[in-house]
Order: sequence, then C-alpha cells, then structure tokens
Amino acid sequence: MRNLEEDENGVEEEEFQKKEKRKGKHDKPKPWDDDPNIDHWKVEKFDPSWNEGGMLEVSSFSTLFPQYREKYLQEAWPTVKSALKQYGIGCELNLVEGSMTVSTTRKTRDPYIIIKARDLIRLLSRSVSAPQAIKILDDEMQCDIIKISGLVRNKERFVKRRQHLVGPNSATLKALEILTGCYILVQGNTVAAMGSFKGLKQIRRIVEECMLNKMHPVYNIKILMMKKELEKNPELAQENWDRFLPKFKKKNVKQKKFNSKQKKAYTPFPPPQQPSKIDIQLETGEYFLSNKRKSAKIWQEKREKQAEKTAENKRKREEAFIPPKEPVNPVDKSEDVNNNVADITKSLKKKTEKLGKRKSEENLNAETYIMGSSEHASGKKSKKQRSSA
Repeated sequence: MRNLEEDENGVEEEEFQKKEKRKGKHDKPKPWDDDPNIDHWKVEKFDPSWNEGGMLEVSSFSTLFPQYREKYLQEAWPTVKSALKQYGIGCELNLVEGSMTVSTTRKTRDPYIIIKARDLIRLLSRSVSAPQAIKILDDEMQCDIIKISGLVRNKERFVKRRQHLVGPNSATLKALEILTGCYILVQGNTVAAMGSFKGLKQIRRIVEECMLNKMHPVYNIKILMMKKELEKNPELAQENWDRFLPKFKKKNVKQKKFNSKQKKAYTPFPPPQQPSKIDIQLETGEYFLSNKRKSAKIWQEKREKQAEKTAENKRKREEAFIPPKEPVNPVDKSEDVNNNVADITKSLKKKTEKLGKRKSEENLNAETYIMGSSEHASGKKSKKQRSSA
C-alpha cells in the first residue's frame, strides 16, 4: 500500500513540475529588453510592404451630421477627399440623408486607417474644422468625444457648468489646451478633444468633474501647473507628489434667504368668509334668470370683449402710420414783425428810386440838351464881354 501511495505522490510531483515549466516558458529575458537604443513606446509608421495583398473585405463607417454643417462640409469635402485618397480610403457625402461614409478600397494597405477615417468624420460632424480634423490621420494623434448632456438634468445648470469649462473669453479652455497639449472644442452636448492618450485622459476627467460639480476647472489647472513644475525636478521622479499638490475642499456656502412676504399682525379672529359663486349670483340677480337669458348675457359679454380687443388692435396698427410731431422752436413774434416791416420799407425805397431814374431818362431830349448848353455858353461870353467893357 505504501509503495502504491509513494508512486502516486511521485507522479503528481512530476506533473506539477512539468506544469510549472510550461507556465514560465515564454517569460525568458529577451536581448532587446534592456537595449537603450530601442524606444518601446514609439509607434512605428506603417509601411505598405507589410500588407501588399491589401484588405480581404470592405469595411465602412457612416455618421450623421447636423443641418447647419451642410454648407461647410460641401465646401471642405474636396480637401477631406484628397487627404483620405493618400491612404486609399473612399469617402462619400450624402446631402439627402445628411450622412458621411468612409470605406476601404483595393488600394488600402493599413488595416487601422479605417478607424482613423471613422474618427475624422465624427470630428467633422461635431463642428471641428477640416484642417484640424485631418490631423487625426497621423498615428500619434488620437481623439475623444465626451458626451456631457446626460451628466446634468437641469438645462440652466448645464449651460452654466459648460460655461465654467469655456471660461471668460475662452481663457480656461486655452489654459487646458496649453497644459494638456490637446485641441479642445466645446460644441452643444459634446466636448471634442484631440491629442495624446495622456492628455485625453486628463481632459475627460476634468470635463466630467466640472459637469458633475465635483471640482471647478480652475483648480484642476492649478494642479496641472504644479505637476509641470514637479516634472522638471529629476529628484522627485520616483516620489509621491500628493504632499506638494494643493487639496481643495468643497464648501457649500449657505446664502441668507430674504422673506419677501411681510408678517401680518396677529389677530385671534378668523378672516371673514369669502362669498361663493351662488352668493354673488343672488346679489346681482343672475341666479333667477333662465338658462336662455344666462347664455345670451354670456354671449353679449363675450362680444363686448371682442369688440374692445379689435378696437385696441386697430389702434395699435394705426399708430405706425401716425407721423411724429415736429419740434417747434419758440421765437419772439414782436422781433419778427419789426424785422419784416423794416425789410418791406427798404425794398419799397429801392423800387421807387429805380422808377424815378427810369422816368427822368425817358423825358430827357437831345435837342433841348444841346440848345441849353449853347445858351449857357453864350451867356457866359456876354458876361465876360461886359466885364471887359
């Protein structure tokens, strides 16, 4: 019995040893693991010689776009088409359905480029400009579209928190772009980001914290700035940075609520009972009227209200055609009268002088004028002669 047990134990140990050996079969150190000349994180550029046969099946992706993007996409589509043609990707813009489609062709060699093309049309539909969206085709560039509409229910609160993310004159957004090294666009219910994986991870966390009201983006910017400074110091590369980073506690400051309602003076007596509809009808005498007369009265009141409303609408329409009153400058009437009389007298004097001149010219005769001159000369001579005599 003992021999049998020993044999069984020996077989189990051998099997266990064999299993252990198989488990660590591929965990041997490789010669290129410790080579300092090799960068293991570098993404190598795709070489078409790696896949000379091309794609076996056609892969395609399509996405819808809003109507306001139709005009821009129509203008920018030739540039998008030429950019995708370099990688052997076909694209189609359907304005009837409002969709964009990308698909592989026989010339496609890179199997991952169709995923990049899908991201390109998604970015274009989210209002990213075509030159910026085309950058996603590079291997080092990644993108992330963060949906923020479902994080907040109240629309006013959603708009306010989204504005926190943008900041005054887009200052917060620019600071996040500089610190993370990513392109960010806040549009409608989504936030589109383009950059490295590390930067995209930071942006997603900041956006979600902002929309869920966990932390304001300004505090996250301060933390990122501190991390940038700590990265410069090589001594702190292997240490925990939590002791250096600022810790922000959320404070809910309760605001005093001002009571708009004024307290009424206390009286032990209850308020007087308000009259019911029947009481009012009894007072006016309407209660004793027949149904016919009641309906006629209601109809009459309705007609009167309609007439008042139509008259008021007519008056409002006619107000647009009434000309505004011109401003009248107050002037002294006595001065105007005196000035007018003086002007009239001057003009009359001038007219009379002109008339007198005309009459004198008409009555004047040439012969009389000559005769008068000769008589006048002879008279002068006679006087001289008299004086000499």
